[in-house]
Amino acid sequence: MSAGRSADGREVQIPLQQVAPSLAPPLAVAPPISPPPHRPANPWPPNDLALPPGVPAGFLPLHGGFRDLFVEAPEAKYCCESCRLVLCQPRQTECGHRFCQSCITDILSRPNPVCPADMEPLFNNKIFRDVCCHREIMALKVYCRSQSNGCQEQMSLQQIPDHLNVCPFFEVPCPLGKCKERMMRKEIPDHLNRKCKHRETTCDFCMTKMPLTDLQKHKETVCPAFPVSCPNLCSFNSLPRSELSTHQHDCPKAQVSCQFHRYGCTFKGLNQDMRQHESTFAAEHLRMMANRNASLENKVEDVKAELLDRYKVLPALSSRLSELENQNDELREKNRQMEQKLATMQKLMSSHSEKLLEVELELRSLRQLRDEVENLRGSLENVRTRLATLEQGGRSGTGSTTHTLASMETQLNRHDDMLSMHEIRLADMDLRFQVLETASYNGTLIWKIRDYKRRKQEAVAAKTLSLYSQPFYTGYFGYKMCARVYLNGDGMGKGTHLSLFFVVMRGEYDALLPWPFKQKVTLMLMDQGPSRKHLGDAFKPDPNSSSFRRPAAEMNIASGCPLFVSQSVLETGSYIKDDTIFIKVSQLEERLVEVMKVNDANLQNEENITLLPQQHEETQSVQRRRGDDTSS
Repeated sequence: MSAGRSADGREVQIPLQQVAPSLAPPLAVAPPISPPPHRPANPWPPNDLALPPGVPAGFLPLHGGFRDLFVEAPEAKYCCESCRLVLCQPRQTECGHRFCQSCITDILSRPNPVCPADMEPLFNNKIFRDVCCHREIMALKVYCRSQSNGCQEQMSLQQIPDHLNVCPFFEVPCPLGKCKERMMRKEIPDHLNRKCKHRETTCDFCMTKMPLTDLQKHKETVCPAFPVSCPNLCSFNSLPRSELSTHQHDCPKAQVSCQFHRYGCTFKGLNQDMRQHESTFAAEHLRMMANRNASLENKVEDVKAELLDRYKVLPALSSRLSELENQNDELREKNRQMEQKLATMQKLMSSHSEKLLEVELELRSLRQLRDEVENLRGSLENVRTRLATLEQGGRSGTGSTTHTLASMETQLNRHDDMLSMHEIRLADMDLRFQVLETASYNGTLIWKIRDYKRRKQEAVAAKTLSLYSQPFYTGYFGYKMCARVYLNGDGMGKGTHLSLFFVVMRGEYDALLPWPFKQKVTLMLMDQGPSRKHLGDAFKPDPNSSSFRRPAAEMNIASGCPLFVSQSVLETGSYIKDDTIFIKVSQLEERLVEVMKVNDANLQNEENITLLPQQHEETQSVQRRRGDDTSS
């Protein structure tokens, strides 16, 4: 930063990056210095190159090497092989030659670049910074870049930025910004005090401070204390601008209208003649006011008569309004009844549509059965025909026919066995495909149970006591698990609650997993209403329980909540919609359990989850194979 003083004596800071050094002949030894009679133009504009840390803008040349005037002629090793100037940010090639950064960049931008010194090919990844050469160059002695302005200082090239910040001969712009003139730093005080057109000055009339260029316009337009003359050319030929508007009301030569112009007086004249007019035409003014008053009284009488006429109509309008309100109420009631009838009709149409759909499905199945019967009849006729042919052949007594019949029966039995095996394999593959299609591998199960009423009735009638979910996994190679639900309850909750249990199943990668199962389990009944008040419970597995050891059978003993949710809460809330409920089961690793405990309060606020009391139970009654009950 450089310092100067403004017109009022304040110190103004001038950053170095707003100025530029003077150009000196390259690589020359300093001749005897004599101050020139005038200052040449400054050819060192700031550059936009990427600068090393600590180097200010304007210090490095735009292109090529340094053009500073060195005290002693630099050695040839410090010169660029391209521009022949002292190296700026030196780069060394594989062949050992040095170039300025901007010069080597230009050479590498050409097709098939070669070193201009020995014509060797150049490669971008084999060019590196020459830090040692850069350090030696920055230590070379040079003259100040303001030498042409009279500065005789000598310093190392590295010290130039610090010197230029304080050099009195260095050219800088005016610190006021709007002024575009440049001057030596030592000339700044004189410029700010006497020469700058934008220096701060004070109005002699209102004592307001402003730039010198705005002073004249301020006096001519807005200065409140500047003396102005009356535009009516009265005896007051000089008064402050702020008092001019007040003077206009009292000026004797101002053009004014008679104050009775509202009543019909059309006189206009000078202020000094207005008193004589008012005294001369006083009687006329009173006559005008009386006429105006009489016309106003007539208008008031007309308005009163009109109001009386309207008051007479008001009772009829009021009764008519009451009739319209009653009619509106009747129409609303009819509209409500029509809406109810429409809703009833829509429900009937919906039920009829469902019945039509069921009938159509039955017709389709009947058509298929008819086609199958026709096919069976054709096959039966073919068999009968073949049997008749075989019987005729058998009656002929030929032994070859009997042998052929036996071989055909054997072949038919073998084909039947193969067809049965294919059907079994196809059913197994279809089941596996369905399981894979709905399986979850992120440790979370969303179980959708349709036809809740029918399944609940089957559970009450002891036809299907429980339902198994599709399997889900903690990962592609993780634990295999499922959920089991008793819609009519189990154990302590039978007949009163919905019981929900968690089951660990035998997986293909159990040999690679740690046992017993230790991950926290969360059971949740999802609220389908807008409030989203889910019901949930969570527990941490007991490592000593057989339910969480490595399964030896298809699945372990289930563990969960026989009193998960009461039937009254389930069926009166918004947990059942479209005869469907949703159950969510998730698990977390043991290292995340503590974090979940901290976030339980926030989770309850954000998701509106109601945590049920811990009601976990292991029961042998849930130890059944997956194929024993209907899976949802």
